[in-house]
Amino acid sequence: MPLISEYSTSAYPDRGIVEVYDSDAYVGADEALARSRTQVVAGDGYHLFLHSLQPDIEVEVAIRIWDSPPEMPEGVEGMIPVSLESETGQLVVNQLNFGPAGVMDLPRPGVYEGHATWSDRQATADYYQSCLQRSALEGWSAEQIGAAWKQCPNVEKYVLDLCFVRDCEPDDEDDS
Repeated sequence: MPLISEYSTSAYPDRGIVEVYDSDAYVGADEALARSRTQVVAGDGYHLFLHSLQPDIEVEVAIRIWDSPPEMPEGVEGMIPVSLESETGQLVVNQLNFGPAGVMDLPRPGVYEGHATWSDRQATADYYQSCLQRSALEGWSAEQIGAAWKQCPNVEKYVLDLCFVRDCEPDDEDDS
């Protein structure tokens, strides 16, 4: 099962969310966003919402495209099946208020399926909370808090392992 393509970027989980979507699909689904709070990763077919337990420490987002269905990984904190349709063949990793953190060109437009995994999510959240508590007790400045977050000993990571399954369905408006 060879790896066809791989992309990785860091992103701030603004309001606890990082979004991955087709570059032509701009409006996310509120229902999928709400589900991400309990499922960690949820989507509506065109968007995936990755839910972190903290809003300020950068997370790593990796997207890997395989030539056949990816194997289930070991040693991860959690995993969920995902599907993502990309009509443009370009995925955006987006920070809600800060804008795109990066863009990945897929091998081809279409529907991709596989799974999302995450690791060090809880450890990063615990570190974040301990920094907030210490900053309140010790009177840290905003600069000290920011420096502490940059020194987080864990890297919260989300990985999308996907493979191409089929072409996109034609739009109804294209069927004239």
